[in-house]
Amino acid sequence: MALRKVKGNLERIFDKNLTDLVRGIRNNKENETKYIAQCIEEIKEELRQENISVKANAVAKLTYLQMLGYDISWAAFNIIEVMSSTKFTFKRIGYLAASQSFHEDTEVLMLTTNMIRNLNSQNMYDAGTAMSGFSCFVTPDLARDLANDVMTLLSSTKPYLRKKAILLMYKIFLKFPEALRPAFPRLKEKLEDPDPDKKMSKAA
Repeated sequence: MALRKVKGNLERIFDKNLTDLVRGIRNNKENETKYIAQCIEEIKEELRQENISVKANAVAKLTYLQMLGYDISWAAFNIIEVMSSTKFTFKRIGYLAASQSFHEDTEVLMLTTNMIRNLNSQNMYDAGTAMSGFSCFVTPDLARDLANDVMTLLSSTKPYLRKKAILLMYKIFLKFPEALRPAFPRLKEKLEDPDPDKKMSKAA
């Protein structure tokens, strides 16, 4: 009986999604701090689970709490776990959380190197999500290590990826100026690319 009760309580915790969190905060205005502290404990329990769906749900809630001013740096490794998911919807949650909470002093930041290095072999939208996220937490070390990988994408056959790569190279130049000289000829050529968005709107 006791085991069933514990299991039931855990299931109720894992059933809470971002909408439930937002609704709960609105309904607990008088004791918001206490309520959020309880939610964070529940989220920590979710992050201990093996199920990536549960972890992604937890990271989505942490992303919202971070926007309210709460520190989520303690969950950096869990965020990377969600970023590395093969499912796009989870990966997008992970990169959003990373783009908001990662900075140069984030200890596990170097673990993102290989994920971003595989941009060329990823699905187009996976790669685009990774580049958008990376642009928010690029550091001098990451810029140095990944400049050539991003530069390769300037020659991608997909306009979507070329456009993302050009924008990301700007962030890389700010952190690692040495990348500008070898990238400049190709960058100059790609800046003359037709705007894919305009072409799509004309076709429509």
